[in-house]
Amino acid sequence: MFQEAPSLFAPDEAPAVPLPSGKTPSYIADHRRRLRDRFMAGGAGAMPDYELLELVLFRSIPRRDVKPLARALLDRFGDFNHVLSDTPARLADIDGIGPATITDLKIVEAAAHRLARSKVLKRPVISSWDAVLDYCRTAMAHRETEQFRVLFLDRKNTLIADEEQGHGTVDHVPVYPREIVKRALELNASALILVHNHPSGDPTPSQSDIDMTGQVEAACGALNLNLHDHLVIGKSGELSFRAQGYL
Repeated sequence: MFQEAPSLFAPDEAPAVPLPSGKTPSYIADHRRRLRDRFMAGGAGAMPDYELLELVLFRSIPRRDVKPLARALLDRFGDFNHVLSDTPARLADIDGIGPATITDLKIVEAAAHRLARSKVLKRPVISSWDAVLDYCRTAMAHRETEQFRVLFLDRKNTLIADEEQGHGTVDHVPVYPREIVKRALELNASALILVHNHPSGDPTPSQSDIDMTGQVEAACGALNLNLHDHLVIGKSGELSFRAQGYL
């Protein structure tokens, strides 16, 4: 959880006081300019989560000191990624978060997903494996319900499609092996990678995960398709069926 730490916050930050409506006070404008300049000079790596979150909040809350709001969001959700990926309903529980702010947060989340996806689509999976894992984490790690995706590869192991095959509850998602291999044939794919998330955070596969993977592997074998791996994505890590000896 985000903890109160006075030394963490730079001395140039605007004091957390209520502001009247109207023109943005100069000390708020100066603080925002300094944050933007620091971001442009050093990028996101030069900024802690609360400052990066402030930069996002500037867009939807133009005249208010957003530092207390950024801190409240991090205190509730833990880190920048969790803030972006939580549900609109839970975000709306934070005092000061309205529809415009929720929309902006979700736009940033969607942009992050789109960028991560662009780094892996149409590229060889073997040489971009870290990017594949980053994409799966970005897209699935913080979801509150299970999602099942399939990454389809061509004969050169280039990722040609990434498709959601189903979503379900907090601990179950229906999977249909016949539909997976049918789609692979439609895409003229030669291999595939299964991916699903565990909202509990623990990527350890259940017996039903293992059984389902065996069914998909058998269906693939009958049609000369290669099942490269099955990745289970948790909040703090992932598990590879291939690396763990399940495949």
